[in-house]
Amino acid sequence: MTENATIDRTNPQQGTAPQPAVLVLEDGKMFRGRSYGAMGSTLGEVVFATGMTGYQETITDPSYARQIVVQTAPHIGNTGVNSEDAESRRIWVAGYVVRDPARRPSNWRSERSLDDELVDQGIVGIQGVDTRAITRHLREHKTMRAAIFSGDAARRSDSELLDDVLAGAPMEGSRLAEEVSVDEAYTVEPSDHGWTGEPRFTIAAIDLGIKAMTPHRFAERGVRVHVLPATATVEDVTAASPDGFFMSNGPGDPATADAQVRLLRSVLDTKLPYFGICFGNQILGRALGFGTYKLRYGHRGINQPVMDRRTGKVEITSQNHGFAVDAPLEGATLAPEERYGRVEVSHISLNDQVVEGLACLDIPAFSVQYHPEAAAGPHDAAYLFDRFIDLMETTKTQEAK
Repeated sequence: MTENATIDRTNPQQGTAPQPAVLVLEDGKMFRGRSYGAMGSTLGEVVFATGMTGYQETITDPSYARQIVVQTAPHIGNTGVNSEDAESRRIWVAGYVVRDPARRPSNWRSERSLDDELVDQGIVGIQGVDTRAITRHLREHKTMRAAIFSGDAARRSDSELLDDVLAGAPMEGSRLAEEVSVDEAYTVEPSDHGWTGEPRFTIAAIDLGIKAMTPHRFAERGVRVHVLPATATVEDVTAASPDGFFMSNGPGDPATADAQVRLLRSVLDTKLPYFGICFGNQILGRALGFGTYKLRYGHRGINQPVMDRRTGKVEITSQNHGFAVDAPLEGATLAPEERYGRVEVSHISLNDQVVEGLACLDIPAFSVQYHPEAAAGPHDAAYLFDRFIDLMETTKTQEAK
């Protein structure tokens, strides 16, 4: 969750000049600018996102919990915010870093300004800094702990500010999915998203930080989605009488997701079709017996190139992850958990050869490391929802024989 302290929800952009602000990195690097959003201080892991559009979807993505997001696009906020484009119930970024925020929004769908929304939700930000320089620094060194201080909090000595940063928790070892997940199960019906007729299939989806567009993409294809909390048990899954099982994206270190790994193994043992994205890909990797590791600066943005190795097709994808699965890149291999049979890396990043997808060859399960729901973003990977529907159809047909 956001680690904010002493927040002033008065908008510094209204009526008075912005206050001084500073972004402090754990290696001692400092970037000074002006306040944006709420006043005060916030701690988190600083990361950069390369999307040129979709900033509202970015800041409301639960996968950004406890992260300070640097937008590489220089001009942010020009279309304001509205009540329709949020990907969850609130803003999840711990802090927000922009170069040149819009002075006023201009879009027919805008309901209020981005800085007003940041103030209302207590999100501390900074503007007027060189986001290109920050991004280059993170690429050359790595993502790291950081903090934004504004107003009186920014006027303390450099050593005091750095001490606060170094006292913050690192992302490694952080268990966050339970913090961002829903407390109560709910159902998304196909009839509410343009589908006519009876649902084709029913799935149980574990909310580890699910984005609103994900069950929407299923529902518009005729799939009823029972969304369950991150703490759901195999009994909760079975109670939904699902034709398939899904695990969503989410924040934190996959090495902490032991409960979800146990749950997935229980489901895989029943041969129920499985589809996972992002965190759900890492959990599948762990369930199969592979390890995970932290990337130097991660993949975040809506322009990440990925190759589907089965077809040779290149997709431009939406991504937001700082961890990856450590699995053999070439050919099929026997999973370390041998009862699950053979597995292959189905997708790879064309930027750095990171594992972007897993496909099981002897059980009905696959996953990808990116976001095929893509809101905002490209729709190249939307076929994955159809692939999962095909997998459920094939499995159902085989069971009927």
